[in-house]
Amino acid sequence: MHTGTRRALLLHLAVLAGLFALQFVLPDYHHRNLARILVLASYAAGYNLLLGYTGLLSLGHAMLFAAGLYGAGLAVQLLGVNAASGFAIGVLSGLALAVAVGLVALRTSGVAFMIVTLMFSQAAFLTTLYFAAFTRGDEGFVLPEASRQYQIGSFFFDLSDPGTRYNFALLLFAACLMATFVLVRSPIGRVLVAIRENEQRTTMLGYHTFRYKLLALAASGAISGAAGAAYALLFSYVGSTFASIQYSILPLLWVLLGGVGTTLGPLIGTVLMFYLVDVISGYTSAYLLLVGVALVLLVLVFPKGILGTVRAKAAPWLP
Repeated sequence: MHTGTRRALLLHLAVLAGLFALQFVLPDYHHRNLARILVLASYAAGYNLLLGYTGLLSLGHAMLFAAGLYGAGLAVQLLGVNAASGFAIGVLSGLALAVAVGLVALRTSGVAFMIVTLMFSQAAFLTTLYFAAFTRGDEGFVLPEASRQYQIGSFFFDLSDPGTRYNFALLLFAACLMATFVLVRSPIGRVLVAIRENEQRTTMLGYHTFRYKLLALAASGAISGAAGAAYALLFSYVGSTFASIQYSILPLLWVLLGGVGTTLGPLIGTVLMFYLVDVISGYTSAYLLLVGVALVLLVLVFPKGILGTVRAKAAPWLP
């Protein structure tokens, strides 16, 4: 194994081990917050796969997160399926929607791709409002506690239990993180980076770039759908807010802040922005203004994001 790869792998394993250990020392408030952050960081990891490694800027990722959220939530609420089946339906919903949208949106590029994904996402958001009889629209609905319990053989899982919730959130993040780490270092990942750097030259080398971009969007959709499904099952709430434009912009900010095209960047960006909003909103109702100022200052200090700047200046082996 190459030295840089070994270092990167050890760093990732150390981060996961640290996150596992944190649950035993964090107070209840931060314990719950970190569980939520891990799910949202998984969503950001899916977004980063598309933007950071393939160079596709989407403004429609909220529909993929919402597809997983509603896929799992409605399956559990209306069809009475168990939590594991609901999660699988959520992942497949995100994957299927990503492929369907990609077959159309990927025929465009640049700003046009951004606009098309935004249009699809807004259509998905309006759909959640139109079918309010099932989705409850902005009000949303809460999953009953019994539907969040699951038994495999002699093992019983209750997703409303704080410890179980945290460990399932960590398991999801670990799976997304390591899948991204393996993918970006594989031949497919190198082709995706080549597309990001120069798509025309990649095409000239004989690669069918449309297929690779569709693959990246499908993988991103599956990860985003998994995050949405996990959010519904772990935190028991499903609502149209998660399909709004806000949840397409947030993962973009998390990735830009943590470092575009870095595997650990989405986690760093999500943690930092989550607590920026949490702390500043406790002091003023104009917290979004102060959060914006703080983000601008951070970008000035770290022009490539926190981890991206560290990689450029001190640790080129970081993935």
